[in-house]
Amino acid sequence: MAPPLPLSIFIIAKNEADRIGATIRAVRDLSDDVIVVDSGSTDGTQEVAASLGARVVHNPWPGYGPQKRFAEELCRHVWMLNVDADEVVPPDLAAEIRGLFAGGEPPVPAYRLGIAEIFPGETRPHRWAYTLWPVRLYRRDRGRYSPSPVHDRVDLAPGTPTRRLRGVIHHFSVRSLGDQLDKLNRYSDQQADDLAARGVAIPTWRVFVELPANFLKAYVGRRHFARGVYGFLTAMNYAISRHLRVAKHYERRSNGGRRPGR
Repeated sequence: MAPPLPLSIFIIAKNEADRIGATIRAVRDLSDDVIVVDSGSTDGTQEVAASLGARVVHNPWPGYGPQKRFAEELCRHVWMLNVDADEVVPPDLAAEIRGLFAGGEPPVPAYRLGIAEIFPGETRPHRWAYTLWPVRLYRRDRGRYSPSPVHDRVDLAPGTPTRRLRGVIHHFSVRSLGDQLDKLNRYSDQQADDLAARGVAIPTWRVFVELPANFLKAYVGRRHFARGVYGFLTAMNYAISRHLRVAKHYERRSNGGRRPGR
């Protein structure tokens, strides 16, 4: 077995016992420092992660950016790789990451990794799968996660060069349509809170166009049409979630800035 890299790998999780095992097994040979920050799982996520050698730390949920910044502080190495609990690093990407360190320090301080969505019933990304390219592998002295509770991104120091890796992370984000909609509904609450906290006012006319516009964005722009009926349904879920963000924002503005019921 090849020795571990001078690389920390961190994962944030809550109730991911059914998925986090595959996530950790795919990367644990790359690092001697795998950290799982759990925000209160009740399904045994912590035990699964610990049994696979991860260092498990509890931290109450503060939002996406703050939770990942908390995880960054726990990392022992200068180089860090972030993987979510519903993602799997395939062998070709793991080998590519290992190759970066073969000669010592990687050539640039930050790398963009493709994140390709995989729907239920699929074992690998569809050739037209929508793929994001965020920075996920980086030096902690050149980048940190944004403190935003809803924007999941690494803010790099000005002038920091980046490169893309060829391999892509497999993103198993959809357990089921219902689970996806529950997750998106919760996320729309956080988005509405963030808009209020930043004093952003979305025009009321957006309430009428958000759903159809975002259905087209997902179905056509993100190529969900290539996934048949399931692609249509997931595009609808995405559109509904974006509509809920604007609808809840409008409702809170009408309610004096408070969530209804508070």
